[in-house]
Amino acid sequence: MNKKFVQTSENLEEKIVAMRKGGKILGNLLRDLKAYVQASMTGKEIDAWVRSEIEKRGAKVAYDYLEEDFPGAICISVNDELVHGAPTDEVLEDGDKVSFDLDILYDGYYVDSAFTMIVGGKGSPAVKQMIATTEKAMWAGIDTVRAGAKIGDIGYAVEKVLRAGKLGVIENYIGHGIGKEMHMKPDVPNYGARGHGYTLKVGDTICIEPMSCLGKPANYVDKSSNWTVKMKDGSIGCHCEHTILVTEDGCEVLTLPD
Repeated sequence: MNKKFVQTSENLEEKIVAMRKGGKILGNLLRDLKAYVQASMTGKEIDAWVRSEIEKRGAKVAYDYLEEDFPGAICISVNDELVHGAPTDEVLEDGDKVSFDLDILYDGYYVDSAFTMIVGGKGSPAVKQMIATTEKAMWAGIDTVRAGAKIGDIGYAVEKVLRAGKLGVIENYIGHGIGKEMHMKPDVPNYGARGHGYTLKVGDTICIEPMSCLGKPANYVDKSSNWTVKMKDGSIGCHCEHTILVTEDGCEVLTLPD
C-alpha cells in the first residue's frame, strides 16, 4: 500500500466508537472469508465476493481511496507472494498458501487485518508451522502493548518468536499507526530493541503485522502488477495482522470476530 504516513487530529471518543464497530465488521468478514475460500476459486472471484460483503455490512472498500490505484478490494498473496498481492485469474489449488490482507473504512476510520491459510487445510508441515509461528509472534507483540510501552518492545517480542522458529524475518515491510488514515505514525517494525522508540499512550491505535518466510527475507515488487511483493528465492511467505487499541489497562484487539 501507499506508505505515505500522516498525522491527523482525531476526536478520541469518536475514533474508538467507530474503530470498534469497524473492527468487528472486519473481524467477522475475515472469519467468513476463511470459511468461504476453497480450491478452484480465482483471486478475482474472491475479490468480488469481498467487495460485495464489505458493502453489505455497511463499510467502504478502503483500497478504493488509495492515492495509487490498487486493482481490487483485498490483497491476495499466493505461495511465494508475500504481501500486497493483486487479485488475478489464477485458480487456487488444494495445498496453496494464501494470505489475505484487508483494510476497510467505517464511519471515517480505517481498520486493518490479515491472515494466512492453506487452501483445503492440507499442506506442507513446514508451511503450517510457519503460519502458526507467525501468528504466535503477532500475539507476543500484542501482549507487550500497554500505555508506557515502547514500540521497540513490540518489535523485540515479534522478532524473538520468529527467529526461534528459524523463519526469515521481513524487515522492509512493517506495521503502522492507523485511524483517520490507513497508514499513520508510529512505524511498528517486526524487529527492535526493548526500551526504544515511540512511547505508546492511551487511545493510540496501531497495526501489528509480522511477515515471515521459509527462506531468505529478500523480496521484490513484481513488475507485471506493480503491487505484488514476491520472495526472491521463491520461498513461501506469510503475513498476519490485527488492529490494536491502547487502553487504560493494557490493550484491546479491535479486529477479532464475534
